Amino acid sequence: MGSLGVAEKPHAVCIPYPAQGHINPMLKLAKLLHYRGFHITFVNTEFNHKRLLKSRGPNSLNGLPSFRFETIPDGLPDSDVDATQDIPTLCESTRRTCLPPFTNLLSKLNQSPHIPPVTCIVSDGVMSFTLQAAKLLGVPEVLFWTTSACGFLCYTQYRQFIEKGLTPLKEAGYVTNGHLESTVVDWIPGIKEIRLRDIPSFVRTTNQEDFMLEYIPGECERAKEASAIILNTFDALEHDVLEGLSSINLPPVYSIGPLNLLINQVTNEELKSIGSNLWKEEPECVEWLDSKEAKSVVYVNFGSITVMTSEQLIEFAWGLANSKKSFLWVIRPDLVGGDNAVVPQEFVEETRNRGLLSSWCPQEQVLGHPAIGGFLTHSGWNSTIESLCGGVPMICWPFFAEQQTNCRFACKEWGVGMEIEGEVRREGVERLVRELMEEEKGKQMEEKALEWKKLAQEAASAPHGSSFFNLDTVIRQVLLSKADPK
Repeated sequence: MGSLGVAEKPHAVCIPYPAQGHINPMLKLAKLLHYRGFHITFVNTEFNHKRLLKSRGPNSLNGLPSFRFETIPDGLPDSDVDATQDIPTLCESTRRTCLPPFTNLLSKLNQSPHIPPVTCIVSDGVMSFTLQAAKLLGVPEVLFWTTSACGFLCYTQYRQFIEKGLTPLKEAGYVTNGHLESTVVDWIPGIKEIRLRDIPSFVRTTNQEDFMLEYIPGECERAKEASAIILNTFDALEHDVLEGLSSINLPPVYSIGPLNLLINQVTNEELKSIGSNLWKEEPECVEWLDSKEAKSVVYVNFGSITVMTSEQLIEFAWGLANSKKSFLWVIRPDLVGGDNAVVPQEFVEETRNRGLLSSWCPQEQVLGHPAIGGFLTHSGWNSTIESLCGGVPMICWPFFAEQQTNCRFACKEWGVGMEIEGEVRREGVERLVRELMEEEKGKQMEEKALEWKKLAQEAASAPHGSSFFNLDTVIRQVLLSKADPK
């Protein structure tokens, strides 16, 4: 496709939801589309564009002639804080303010003589205002839900949860009195049974006017207008759930993951070097791991959004110290709510020879490193699927959104996880780390993780892997087609 003239080349505009866990997979997908011959315009918010330049250098978003970066405002007040924005506030603002600047950007692109006209839009599933812009242009739009299939399926049922009186909760005590554990949900197609505790956490509100209870069903409803929906998962992992999704009123749903394996097709070094981490990576982590024995290190990272109390940080610290295992722990500057994340000096002294603290690291590289034996995680979807691709078992401490659902599936369906239940206590952390790293249960989980690793590689392999085939189908039948007349 490299020989096509400018006008004939397909042009995909890719717009992620403006948070780290959404930008990473969208950038991978954009690179895959570029590799398949598309001109790419990748749209960040102005806030995240500034953060990327700060973390990766002033020339890091120059792109290539056929892979360009553009920005739109997110509608929130200017801020220099190097931290993830409040999610409900960001959801409300993007939905309310982003359509006009996005349509203006599309007009600008279409008037530029040096780039091909926009032929399709690939948008994050919760940026559905873009569907209106696609309709105005008369081009197909694919929605990329960056959740697990099980998380997305649960979101599509939020309206039912409200109708059945399961949310909002009758009183705040329901969060702690066992109600979430004892309430079993057995009517979601494709999910045998699941506790209310394992449903994405926005149901845990007592507020009748809770914004997220209105927002999520609205986004799922608008998803019906898309030309197709894609998910960063693979058929063998979430087969029953994908079947469940196909049984409800949605456009075709395609599993096209793990994207971190499919991206291996891309050989252009310049393109591969374009990164999306909003915090500055510390490559010393990998050098440190090189000095460690195989499967001897616990990797600890609670992702880009989790916020904990300083008490929880201290309990995790002493749990890791008392386990006597080596660990690599990523502690973001904004990990502790309203405070700098500072671990006790005695902990630093005690673990000096077997622990490494980092503010951010190249996670996929770390999870693929032979020294890693286990992952203490918040169960975000990127972390979960990257862990499976590395064949690494997990200790799960979900924070919010569909992390609770991912945790449930990792522990109960896929056999690769153990959950920290209740309050974080150092004794519990120590026990689970030891169980993971040296006991029979940990060995069984590792075997299971290695099986999933093999199945993930098969799904992403050319030309017959299910995800490779599905991505090819989406490109040929949806992105390269004309928009359906609505």
